[in-house]
Amino acid sequence: MGEMTIRLSINGEIHELTVPAEKTLMELLREDLELTGTKCGCDTGECGSCTVLVDGKPARSCLVLAAEAGAKEITTIEGLGSDEELHPVQRAFIEHQAIQCGFCSPGMILTAKAFLDENPSPTREDVRRGLGGNICRCTGYQKIVEAVIAAAEILRGEGS
Repeated sequence: MGEMTIRLSINGEIHELTVPAEKTLMELLREDLELTGTKCGCDTGECGSCTVLVDGKPARSCLVLAAEAGAKEITTIEGLGSDEELHPVQRAFIEHQAIQCGFCSPGMILTAKAFLDENPSPTREDVRRGLGGNICRCTGYQKIVEAVIAAAEILRGEGS
């Protein structure tokens, strides 16, 4: 298929890379940019572990060609918060012990962030539906739902 030069904005930084035309966004993030927070779970778009935000919307990076992501803003878990200031969703996941093995957490957190951008006052059922495409094999989801509800309160200025 050949190679192509692409220009991407990832976590607010511009990257220009020459990549094989068939390279996925997930491969580019992990292999070329060493942004390993994006996980490769199923490689078929079923588990949600590779979820990143593309122009603020969740996208399965294992299904997106890197070339398709040009001229879009990509946010990975590394770009959501900082070591000094976690994003409220990240902080809520920690405070509510919604992270066990951590494998699904980056995709789950980014999906939750985008979900809360669209639905700032969700019910527990809304959260379950909103995160429905992300699989967690460890937690049973209850603590994840609690974390997202708590993050919603923080984002609305109601929580700590």
